[in-house]
This record gives sequence, C-alpha cells and structure tokens, in this order.
Amino acid sequence: MIGRIHVDVRSSCSLLGTVLKSLSLTLLVPTAVALFYRESPLPFLVALVVAVAVGMGLERLEPEPDLEHREAFLLVALTWLVLPLVGTIPYLVAGTGTIAQPINALFESMSGFTTTGATVMGEISVETHSHSIMLWRQLTQWLGGMGIIVLMVAILSELSVGGTQLIREEAPGIQVEKLTPRIRQTARALWLIYVWFTLAAVVVYYGLHLAGLAPNMTFYNAVSHALTTLPTGGFSPEGRSVEAFEPIVQWAVMPFMIVAGTNFALYWHVWRGKPDRLTGNAEFRSYLLSMGVVGALLSALLFLGVGLATVPDGVAAIPGSLERSLRHGLFQTLAIVTTTGYASMDFNTWSESTQVILLFAMFLGGSAGSAAGSIKIIRWYVVGKSIERELFTTVHPQAVRPVRMGDTGDVIDEEAIHGIFVFIVLFLTLFAVSTVLLFLDAYRTPGLELTALEAISATIATLGNVGPGVGVVGPMNSYEPFSGAAKLYMTFLMWIGRLEILSVLVILTPAYWRS
Repeated sequence: MIGRIHVDVRSSCSLLGTVLKSLSLTLLVPTAVALFYRESPLPFLVALVVAVAVGMGLERLEPEPDLEHREAFLLVALTWLVLPLVGTIPYLVAGTGTIAQPINALFESMSGFTTTGATVMGEISVETHSHSIMLWRQLTQWLGGMGIIVLMVAILSELSVGGTQLIREEAPGIQVEKLTPRIRQTARALWLIYVWFTLAAVVVYYGLHLAGLAPNMTFYNAVSHALTTLPTGGFSPEGRSVEAFEPIVQWAVMPFMIVAGTNFALYWHVWRGKPDRLTGNAEFRSYLLSMGVVGALLSALLFLGVGLATVPDGVAAIPGSLERSLRHGLFQTLAIVTTTGYASMDFNTWSESTQVILLFAMFLGGSAGSAAGSIKIIRWYVVGKSIERELFTTVHPQAVRPVRMGDTGDVIDEEAIHGIFVFIVLFLTLFAVSTVLLFLDAYRTPGLELTALEAISATIATLGNVGPGVGVVGPMNSYEPFSGAAKLYMTFLMWIGRLEILSVLVILTPAYWRS
C-alpha cells in the first residue's frame, strides 16, 4: 500500500516480471527461423535481452504469497499491455517497412497479441519482410489466442495461487469451468487441446501441398497459417490472405475456424467420452445456427449476383456458380463471426448490402471459452432468453420464470444476466463513441476520406478483435492511412476489447485504487 492506494502494486509488477521473463523464451523460435533462412537474429536477441532484464528487475519487487482480487485485475491488464510493448522491439530493430515506425509497430504488436488481425502492412509478403519477422508476427497471435495468463497459470507455480481469479479477469463475464480439481491442470488441459488442434492444422495444410493440391502451401506457410487460424487471428504472410491459395485450402481452413470459435472446454468433455456435452450444448448449437443463417444469406446473394458490386480482375465469376458462392459466402461468414479475419477474396468488391451483413456478423463473436472475440454468442443467447421471459411475464405478471440454459436446464443467475446486459451496453456505447471519434479524426488527416460505414467497420473490427473491415480498412488494405492518434486509440480499443472492457475500465476508476 502506497499512501492512500489500496492496491499492492509491487506484487502485481513482480508477477508481471515473472510472466515477462518466461514468455521471453518464445523469442528463441523466430531466432531459430532467422538462422535457418540466414537472416539477422538481432531483432529477437535484442528483444530477448530487454524482456529478461526488465522481467528480472520487476521480479525483485517480491510479491505477496496470495494474489488478491485487485492485484489480479492489475496484473492481467499490465500483462496485456507490456507484452505488446516488448513485441514491438523486433519490428523496430528490423527497421523494414511501415512497422519500423513506433506507433505502427505498437499497433501491429497489439493486433497480434490480442488476435485482432488488423494490420498497417497492407499487401505484405515474405519478399518484403523476412521470414523470421513474419513468423514472429504469426507467433504473437498464437500466444495470445488461448490466453497469456492461461498459459502462465499452466506453467508457473507462482501463479497457481489465485489462478482461477486471474483467468476470470482475462475473460471477465464468462464463468471459468474447472475441468480438473486444480486450476493449473485445467489450464494445461486447455493449452494441450489448443496445441493438438494447431498441429492438426499444420498436417492438413501441408498435406494438401504434399498431395499436389496446394503448390503455394509450403511448410512455412502451413505453420504460419496454423499459428493464426486456431487463435482466430488472421495474420498471413501472404498479402492476399487465403485468397493466395487454391480453393481446396479455403475449404480446409473453414473447419479449423469453426473449431477455434468453439468453447475449448467442450473438446475436453469429448475427449473424456462425453460427445453429447458438445452436440447438446445450447451455445454451440446457437453458434452453428448463426453462422449457418448468415452464410446461407451471403451465399444466396453472391449466387444471384446482387451481392457483388464489381468483379475484380483475375477472379472467376461468382454469380451462378454454386461452389464459388458457397465457398466465399461461408468462408467470410466463418472468418468474421469467429473473428479470424481471413479473406478468401476482397469483399470490398461486394455490394453495400452484403457488407452491412458482414458488419452485423462482427457483433456476434464466437463461443465463450474460445479464442474468438467480439460480444460472443452466449451473451446474445442469454439476451434472447431474457427477452422471451420478459414477454411471457408481461402477459402473465404473476408468473415466476427464471432464465435457463436450453441444454442443461440450469438456472442462469440474475446477477450474471445483469452483468451481461451491462457489458453489452458498455460495448455498444464505446463502439458508438469511438466511431464518432474516428470519423471526426479523419477530417484532419490528409489523404484519408473516411465514410460513415468505414468508420463503423474500423471501430468494430478493432474493439471486437475482428481485424479487417470494409473500404479503406478492407481485407486487402491496411490501417496505415489513419493518423498516429487514431492508431493509438485503436490500439487501446484492441487492448480493452481483448480483456472485454471491464478488466481495463475497473483499474481506471478511483474506487479501485482507494476504496
């Protein structure tokens, strides 16, 4: 306690040092890649030295043995802020392209760790940036996908005490399901599932290459895309995203996007011989239904020809082609709902009506307990059930009708329902205010003509950790034209969006520090 501050800042910062020092070891991966491709390992070695030095310095503050509620909030928020700051060092030291500028480097790093997928690179490729820098870019998304704190709880004994609290603050508003008696074992189980699905994606992607069906899907590309599919990140070493590959690759990516947007705890139950926990789960069914409806609608519009404004050069005609319409309609639906952010084509060429449908899908999000961002299906499910209850009790005012989960029949706590409504109101309010701010900032930015639709898409794409939007922030474009202030603000949106707003806002209130 310092003065009137009632938060043990030293404990939070000391544990942050432990996290930072431990995660610095991941920099050895791009270092090895740099040596393999005969590139300079200096960007990663500098970052490694800085991370270890700062981590060891913070560790000397010595934490208390038990991590309290307030300290957990602070540790989680600082972790998700400091790690992206360290992640900028390789970009800055490499000094290549737009990410060599400090604000752009921070934007790219935050987008990576928060698995947003928004970029300031534009149409990038391994010919422009080194293999090792691009792999570091993909690796940041993979590290952030299942959660930095979940990973740290799994491997660090220092965080085993208070681990449940830490994981809860990393994904506030969503109940943490303990799959095993110890939270540390639960964290390990989740990460093990995550690793196995990542390896499966590598095998499938590279297998298509070995079979001669995907010549461009080299082993490097297979690993890079697996590292950004499972965390629903969307970064690609190819400037044209997944459009750069054959249609069969796009079909192969789709099931992995569905997997990534599903509650990973359900896979644990499947592995334990309880597949009905997945198939009968109300949220999972709602998740599939929402994607099916949006995907069918987009595919129909593309098939009928009203979903496209223009057909880009070199792209085979879509109207009248069932395969192409289904592939692009379903792919973009899955990429947006799961917040993966890949692109099978430039949907800037789509009509405004189809783009509006995509913007609507950005508000859905994947399942709780997944790597997906945005509002998430479970919250919309509870809202729908609450509205249904309200309509019933309006007709039958004497009735007592709790809100229940459809699969288990369990009653949803009224406090939890209240929290969900508060989160959605906060999310939509922040979205509305941020849209206006970005729209107004564009007027003072030379060369940037931002429409209202583009401002809306830029806001939800960063706040919801989706990545690409429409127009100037479309899938084949970048966020580079925005002013430095706007990019810093969208970096803040990505940070607060990944922690689902409350974990960041709470530490900005005086009551948190002094009450």
